[in-house]
Amino acid sequence: MKRAAVCVAMVLGLFLSCGSALAACVDNVVLVHGNTGKPADFDNTVAELQRRGYTAAQIFRPNWGSKACAACNDHSGSEETPVENALIDAIALSCTGKVDVIGHSMGATLSARVIDRIAARGYVDSFVGIAGAFRGLWSCGSYPFNVVTSTCGYWGLSVGSPLLAGLSGKRFGTRMYSIKSWSDQVVCATGVCTVGGVHSSQIAGENATHTFVTGHFGLLTGTASTQADLIR
Repeated sequence: MKRAAVCVAMVLGLFLSCGSALAACVDNVVLVHGNTGKPADFDNTVAELQRRGYTAAQIFRPNWGSKACAACNDHSGSEETPVENALIDAIALSCTGKVDVIGHSMGATLSARVIDRIAARGYVDSFVGIAGAFRGLWSCGSYPFNVVTSTCGYWGLSVGSPLLAGLSGKRFGTRMYSIKSWSDQVVCATGVCTVGGVHSSQIAGENATHTFVTGHFGLLTGTASTQADLIR
């Protein structure tokens, strides 16, 4: 009956309406906030996506991790579950069969970990890591020395951690992009942004990296247009 109704609408001359409906079939989007963050951190991105025609039903924002203890969160176990569920739901409900994933800070490495663990790479068109620490944080130390918190431990962001070693060189989508800053208060907290001569927010094998003169959180809230461009 729905298809018949669409045909009738076309006969009546509602071609623009039908064309808009067809154009609305885009990849579902999964937005993964950072450590102790919240889904609302992506409000600017959501507003930009909706301005471009995305509906609320096409945008998934998992809420993960402790909000009170940043040092308690890592990339294994309960932190993974909301992200995994969002990815699975987004893929299952996608009209294209694909999704795009945008992660900020620890949400970037967490989403990469989940994509790799559940073998979802083939379902991810674009992966965008914003202010991630794919090569580790010097403020966390160099594994296994002086690693005293979960966030910096085996499943955390110390330089050379088993987690990051396991993600290095992996692909998390057909296209991969990073968004970074040399003024990032978290990634560059020690005054050094690089690991092995490469900015820690850059992803091995990425298609492109985009640099902004802003801080760690400004990279998320101030780049909504770039984020939307990268997943189209």
